[in-house]
Amino acid sequence: MKRSVYIGLLLFTPFIGTAQTALTLDECIGLAKKHNKKVVAAEHGLQAARYDMRSARANFYPSFSATATGLYSDADGGLGIEGGMLPVVGADGVPTGAGAYFPGLDIGYKIGWVYGAGIKVEQPLFTGGKITAGYRMAKAGQELAFQNKRLTESEVVVETAQAYAAAVRAGELRQVAEAYHSLLTELMRSVEQAREQGMAPQNDVLTVRVKLNDSELALRRAENGMRLATMNLCRCIGRPLTDSIRIDPQLPEIDNRPDSDDISERPEHRMLEQKTRLARDRVKMAQAERLPQIGLAGQYGYLNGADVNGKKLFDDRMFLVGIQISVPIFHFSQRTNKVRAAKASYAQAVAEQEDTDGLLALEQAQAANDLDEATLELRLAEATVAAADENLRASEARYEVGLEPLSDHLEAQAMWQQAQQTRVAARIDRYLRWLSLRKACGLVD
Repeated sequence: MKRSVYIGLLLFTPFIGTAQTALTLDECIGLAKKHNKKVVAAEHGLQAARYDMRSARANFYPSFSATATGLYSDADGGLGIEGGMLPVVGADGVPTGAGAYFPGLDIGYKIGWVYGAGIKVEQPLFTGGKITAGYRMAKAGQELAFQNKRLTESEVVVETAQAYAAAVRAGELRQVAEAYHSLLTELMRSVEQAREQGMAPQNDVLTVRVKLNDSELALRRAENGMRLATMNLCRCIGRPLTDSIRIDPQLPEIDNRPDSDDISERPEHRMLEQKTRLARDRVKMAQAERLPQIGLAGQYGYLNGADVNGKKLFDDRMFLVGIQISVPIFHFSQRTNKVRAAKASYAQAVAEQEDTDGLLALEQAQAANDLDEATLELRLAEATVAAADENLRASEARYEVGLEPLSDHLEAQAMWQQAQQTRVAARIDRYLRWLSLRKACGLVD
C-alpha cells in the first residue's frame, strides 16, 4: 500500500526545476514572439508596406512644388527704323493726300540674367487607371505583409508549443522513470532481506540488480532528456540556454476538431490571394500606359530679367493654368509586350493558387485524420495503463505470499513502466496533432 501511494505521488506531482516561477504555455509564446528576430523582421516589413500604401494613396491628391529658374545669356541686339513723313490712309484704304511725321524707332535689348520663382500645383485628372491600380497594388502589398507576419508568428507559436510539449513529455517520462526505479529499489530491499533469511537465492538478488542498473541508466537518460528539452525551450523564448526554468505541465484543452475547417483562414491562402491580385493589377498598370494621360497644372510666381532700352522686360508676378495631355502614339512593341507579359504572369498566379489551395486542403484533411488516430491511441493507452496498474497490484499481492516467481513480477513491473511511457507519449502526441490541425486551419496566432 505504501508503495502504491509513493508511485501515485511521483506521477501526479508537477516536476520542478530550480527557478521560482513556473512559466505557462501562453507566457512562453509571448516571450517567443517578443524575442524572435523573424517576427521583428516581419513587423518592419508590415510597417514599410503601410507607408507604401499611404504614398500610393497620396497620388490621388494634388501635388505642390516650389520652382526656381535662373538663366544667363550674353545675347544682345537691336532694331532701328528711320523716321520721316508717312502717308495717311482713310477708312476706305485710299490715301487722303495728307502726311504724318514718324519719329523713327530704335530698340536695343540685352538678355543677361533671367530668373524667377513660384509655386506649382498639379492634379491628375485621368491616368488610364494607373493611380487606382497602383493604390490597389500597394493595398494588396500591405495585406501580403500582414499575412506574412501572421505566418511567421504561427510558425514561432508552433515551434514554441512543440518545445514546451517536449519539455512536458521529458518531465513526465522522468517521473515514470523515478517511479519505476523506486519499485525496483523497494523490490531489491525485499529480495536482499529474503536472501539474508535464507528464503531467496543469490541469483534473485543479481537479477533484480541488473534491472535496477538498467533503471538507473533510464533515469539518467530521462534527466538528460529533460535538460535538453528545457534548453531547447529557453532557445525558443530567448532565454540563455543555461537558465533553469520551471514550467506548468498543464496543456490546453483539446477538441477533436477546431472551430473551423476552412482553409481561407490560413495565411498561406491569403498570401496567394494577394499575389494573384497583384498580378491582376499589373495587367491594368501595363494597359494604362497605352491610354492618354490628362492632368491640370497651375503655377503662380515671379519672373525678372531681359533689358529693353534699359528697362526690364519681365518684372512682375504671374499666374498660369492649363491642361496637360500626353497621348502615347508609337513605341515599337514595348507596351504591347508589357501587357502580354503581365497577363501571362496573372494566369500563372491563378494556376499556382489553385494548385496550392488543393495541397492546403489535403494537408488539413491529413491533420484531421492524424488527430482522430491520436485520440484513439490515447484512449487505448489509458486502458492499457489501467490494466497494467491492476496487473501490477495483483502481481505484488501474489509475489508477497510466494504464489508468483520473481521473473513474472519483474515482467509486470516492466509492463507497467511501458504502459506509463506509452500513455505519456500518446498524450503529448495528441496535443501536437491538435496543434498541427489548428495550424492547418489557420487558427494559430
